[in-house]
Amino acid sequence: HNDLPPCEMCGVGTAPNCVYGPDGKGTQSHPNEDGHLRFRGEEGCFLYGVFNGYDGSRVASFASQCLTAELLLGQLNSSHTDNDVRRILTQAFDVVEKSYFETIDDALAEKAHLSNYLPHNENMSFHQLSSQSQKVQERLSQLEQEVSGGATAVVALILNNRVYIANVGTNRALLCKSSSDGQNQVLQIGRPHSTDNEEELQRLAALGVDSSRVRQAGQIAGQSSTRRLGDYRVKFNYTDIDLLSGAKSRPIIAEPEIQGSYSLDGVTGFLLLMSEGLISALESAHGPEQANQEVVAMVAAELAQQTSLEAVAQSVVERIKRLHHDVYVSGRQRSTYCSRHEDMTLLIRTLNYPPLDDGALTPTQGGRIYPVSVPYSNSQSTSKTSVTLSLVMPSQSTLTNGTNTASTLEEGTPTPGSQSPTATLQSTNTQTQSSSSSSGDGSLFRQRGSQAAQPDETGRVPPYVDFSQFYRLWGSDHGDGQSTHGGLGPQ
Repeated sequence: HNDLPPCEMCGVGTAPNCVYGPDGKGTQSHPNEDGHLRFRGEEGCFLYGVFNGYDGSRVASFASQCLTAELLLGQLNSSHTDNDVRRILTQAFDVVEKSYFETIDDALAEKAHLSNYLPHNENMSFHQLSSQSQKVQERLSQLEQEVSGGATAVVALILNNRVYIANVGTNRALLCKSSSDGQNQVLQIGRPHSTDNEEELQRLAALGVDSSRVRQAGQIAGQSSTRRLGDYRVKFNYTDIDLLSGAKSRPIIAEPEIQGSYSLDGVTGFLLLMSEGLISALESAHGPEQANQEVVAMVAAELAQQTSLEAVAQSVVERIKRLHHDVYVSGRQRSTYCSRHEDMTLLIRTLNYPPLDDGALTPTQGGRIYPVSVPYSNSQSTSKTSVTLSLVMPSQSTLTNGTNTASTLEEGTPTPGSQSPTATLQSTNTQTQSSSSSSGDGSLFRQRGSQAAQPDETGRVPPYVDFSQFYRLWGSDHGDGQSTHGGLGPQ
C-alpha cells in the first residue's frame, strides 16, 4: 500500500517511553512500540489507526500494514450500509490476527518441540545444564523473542462522511464537535477493554474465568487489556496462566467492538485517536476525571497557533510529557503515579476545520491570547492558589505579559464544570482569529505554547517570566520562616 496517499487532514505526534531517575532525568527503557496509520483510499474513504504494541513492536506494525491492505484495496465502497462496513471491519481484524499467527507458526512449533528436550527441573541453574541443553535454552530464548508480544488497536474509518470506530483494547477515540459559539462538545467513543470494564468481566465470567480476581489483579499477563491482537501466551497457552486457567475457550480475543456510524455532515471539529500510554500519562498526572477535556483543550489551543497539523499533534504530546514530568518532580501527592510513562501517540484528524494559517496576527502585534496557569503549592500553607497569566503568544517578537489575575483553586481540581463526557469547553475560535480562555481560569492550559524556547536535553525550557520577586513577596507575606523562596518555585 505504498501507493496509497497519506491523509493531509491528519497530524500525528509521538514520544517514546520514559523512566525518571531520582534527579528527574528521564531514560528510555525500550524502543518505541506504538504504531499508527493514516491513509486516504478511493471514494472518499479514509483510514486511521493507533496501535499500542508491547513486548516488541512486531504485532503493531504487522497490524497496521495488514489492516490497510484488508480495508483500502477496494473492499469498501460508498454503496455499503452500516452493517456491511461493520462486517468488513470485523473480518479485517480477524484476518490480521490469523495472518499474524501464520507468520510465527513455524517458530511456535519449533519452540514446542525444543522445550521437550529440556530437563523439567526448574531449580537447575543455567550452569548445571549440559552444553547441549544450553544450546537448546539459547535457541528457545531466541524463539521467544521472535514470537512474543501483542498490540491493542483503535481504528477510525471514514466513509460517505460517516465515521466508524473499531476498538480492540485500551486505546481511546474522542470526537470533538465545535459549535459556532466556540464551545467544544467532547464524546468518548466506546469503552476500553480493560480489567474494570463490567461487560468484559461478564464475558470472561461466562467462560469460567474468576472475574473478581481479574478485576483485583488489574492485569492479565502484564497488560490491562482484555482484548488484544497477537500475544500467543494468552491465545494458545492461556490454561498455563493462573488467572485464565479456568476458561472453557479462548478468553482474550481480538474481535473489535465497533461504534457508529456517526454522521460528520456539518460537523466542525476533530477526531482524536490516543494510545494507552498518552491517556495513562495524563491521567496519572491529573486524575482521570477531566483527561478528555484537557486533551481537547490542548488540541484546540495548539490548532489556534500552529501552522501544521503535525506540529499541533507533536506539541500536545510534548505538553503532556512535560505535565507528567512536572508532577513527578513536584513531589506532590500524585507524583508517586508519575515515575514513568509508556510510549505516547496522538493522531488528530480535523473535520471541516479552516486550514491552519501562518499565525495570522491579532491586533496586539501577533500571536493569540493563550491562558497559562502557573500552579504552585506550598506544603505548609493551607490555601492552594494558582496564578493565571494570560500570555499573548507572538509569532516572532518577544513575549508580552498580559493581565495578571489570581484565582484560588483547590489543588488538583480540574476546571469547574460538568463531569459528563459531553461537557463543553470554550476553545479558540479560529475563524474570527479571536480567542476566549478555557472555562474557568485557564487551568487547563498548564503548559507553555510551542513558540516558547526549545527544551534542553533535560526536557526543561529556560524560564521566560521571572518570579523571584513574587517568591520573595510571598515568603515575607506568609512569614512561614522558610527560605527566601518560602518553599515555592524552582528549589
